[in-house]
Formats: sequence, structure tokens, C-alpha cells
Amino acid sequence: MKIAILGAMPEEITPLLEILREYKSVEYANNTYYLANYKNHELILAYSKIGKVNSTLSASIMIEKFGAEILLFTGVAGAFNPELEIGDLLYATQLAQYDLDITAFGHPLGFVPGNKIFIKTDEKLNNIALEVAKELNIKLKSGIIATGDEFICDEAKKAKIREIFNADACEMEGASVALVCDALKIPCFILRAMSDKAGEKAEFDFDEFVINSAKISANFVLKMCEKL
Repeated sequence: MKIAILGAMPEEITPLLEILREYKSVEYANNTYYLANYKNHELILAYSKIGKVNSTLSASIMIEKFGAEILLFTGVAGAFNPELEIGDLLYATQLAQYDLDITAFGHPLGFVPGNKIFIKTDEKLNNIALEVAKELNIKLKSGIIATGDEFICDEAKKAKIREIFNADACEMEGASVALVCDALKIPCFILRAMSDKAGEKAEFDFDEFVINSAKISANFVLKMCEKL
């Protein structure tokens, strides 16, 4: 099976490459895609670069050019749900774009004609993740992730997004990747390790915890590959 593993930043993909060790690099569309074999699967790995446009491009290329049949996203996010602590793992049951705004025309935030507000992830992959979490004795939570092209470190913005979308976490790529996978009928799984609290001084939390959080998330995704 061809499995795409995507992260937004080098820190989110580097732990995977360090484990795999042997891989081929392919330069395409101003990015690098890494091809490797793992447990009878063909892996396509990349870091998309930060933001919705970059992640949309990378996810599309992994599917259309490299033939990915499943896409797993690994990375970090800011916690909105007060029950989430730094280092916790969260998988998205559904995702929304909080900065998609044509409310001036009477539409709800996150909606444009032809699209749903919430994009669901693949239930089968989510269940495999729960199996992995049980085997690794890791607490894995599920929830709604809000995506937008902004690093949230403002309590007022955080409260507004959480209220409107009932969001448990916030990041900058997940919903756009899920939208690509939904359109192309590719099963999608979005895993995020909490690197900060997405509020006041979130930027300081992020710098301190991003590397450790990414390692936790990357190891989890490889364990999922073993079950596919």
C-alpha cells in the first residue's frame, strides 16, 4: 500500500526520516518528497511548509503524482479544550476552516458554496489509532480541529473560534488536507500532539515543546502503518 505521511514543518518529519534511515529524495514543485519502504508499504513523506495553501498543494501532489492511497498527517497543534495538556495526543474527527469568511453574505463562518463547514476524517483509520494508543498505553483523545492561516496566541480569538466551531485544538493545515482527501476519496487521518495552549504566550510554549511533541506524534503514525 502507498501511504502518504505529511507534516507542516521539518521538525514534524525529521523523526520519521531518522527512524527510516534509507529513503530516496524527489524534488518537485519547490518541495522535497521522500520515498521509503516500511513494513511492506511504500511511504511518501514530506513537510508541506506552513499554511493551508502549502498543505493543499503537498497533499494533492502526494495523491496525484505519487499515488498515495491513504494520507496520515502528523504534527503539533495548540490546545483549545482546557482538558488538553501540552504533550497530549488528539485525532480529529472533523475539521473546519475558521478563517473562511463570507459572513457578509449571510453565510456562517467557515462556509463557502460547494463546501461543507466540517470535513470528517476516516473512521477506520481513527479506530486503528485507538488500537495503537491502547497497545502503547497512550491516552488518545478525539475532537474537532479548527484550521486557519494564523498562529493563535490571543485569548479573545481563541475563545471566539472555540465557541463557533466547538474546537478542541487549532492549527494551520489540517482542514485543507482533509478537504483534498475528501474530494479525491482518499482516507485521511489527522493526528496532533499539543505543543502549546494557543493563548497568551503560546509562542513561547511552542518553541519549547514542538520537537518533543513531533517525536511522539511521528512514532504513533509509524505504529499505525504497521497495522495497515
